[in-house]
Amino acid sequence: MKRFLLFIGFLIITAALATGGAAVYVYVQYTSPSNLAQERDIIIPQGTGVRGIAEIFQRENIITEPLIFLAGVRVSQLDRSLRAGEYHFPARVSPKQAAEILAFGDTVKRFVTIPEGLRSGEIVDRINLVDGLTGEIADIPVDGTLLPETYQFSFGDTKQSIIDRMRAAHDEMVKQLWPGRQEGLPFDTIEEAVILASIVERETGVAGERARVAGVFINRLRRDMRLQSDPTVAYALSPDKRLERPLTRKDWRFESPYNTYVTSGLPPGPITNPGRDAFYAVLHPAATEDLYFVADGTGGHAFARTLNEHNRNVAKWRRIRDGQ
Repeated sequence: MKRFLLFIGFLIITAALATGGAAVYVYVQYTSPSNLAQERDIIIPQGTGVRGIAEIFQRENIITEPLIFLAGVRVSQLDRSLRAGEYHFPARVSPKQAAEILAFGDTVKRFVTIPEGLRSGEIVDRINLVDGLTGEIADIPVDGTLLPETYQFSFGDTKQSIIDRMRAAHDEMVKQLWPGRQEGLPFDTIEEAVILASIVERETGVAGERARVAGVFINRLRRDMRLQSDPTVAYALSPDKRLERPLTRKDWRFESPYNTYVTSGLPPGPITNPGRDAFYAVLHPAATEDLYFVADGTGGHAFARTLNEHNRNVAKWRRIRDGQ
């Protein structure tokens, strides 16, 4: 009887040692550096379960034995906390660290930059080409309702969410800047300011010129002079897509409420989506006596107070253009 009890005790101790040894083995494998040679970003698709994550990690050389990973996340109670998304994993990351990145880490931040001066249809086209965004955009927003900027997103965000954020950013921008506008401007509403900003945006890409260009248009509005802005003609001729040819004298006579060569005042709507600086410029135009401007051949413009001076600048520009 005594020998039997000793034998039973031996079996119990052996089983305990075996169990403890297995636990130690699992712990060591779960916490040891992996075979991931270089840091990299890895995407965990939506709906991927723990076993699916283990398969992805095995393919990426983060784990060698899926069962050990499954046991590790179960014991550490992370199995219900692993989230889909795109994550950054450092080289030699351990299975334990990889699980914690999915449970507690931030997803990789991606960025999409929308330049100033694009029409809403062009913005939608750009967003549709952005890798990592999903879904469809419900409709093309009205021009002048989106704020061009750089927007951060995560893999799997929707395209519509970028449009919604651009619209909200535009609304917040005008809400912030409108109350601080100069007094005595020749327009009364935010909508009119956006329309003029859209023209300024298309007239010059030189940041230092925006306020002066805005000043020219402000002066012309105050004198009831037509704005005579070429970008408004291009918009009138092709409102759905960018006009891909130079304007002609015949184009200047094209009948449209958007053609500021034939109609007075502002056009009925924006011709593009202006950025913050263009909107600020029309609210704080430069104090100038200029009434005209024309390209100077260097990417900027030559400004003039009188028609004679302007005609000389135009002749100079034509010589430069013809020489090019």
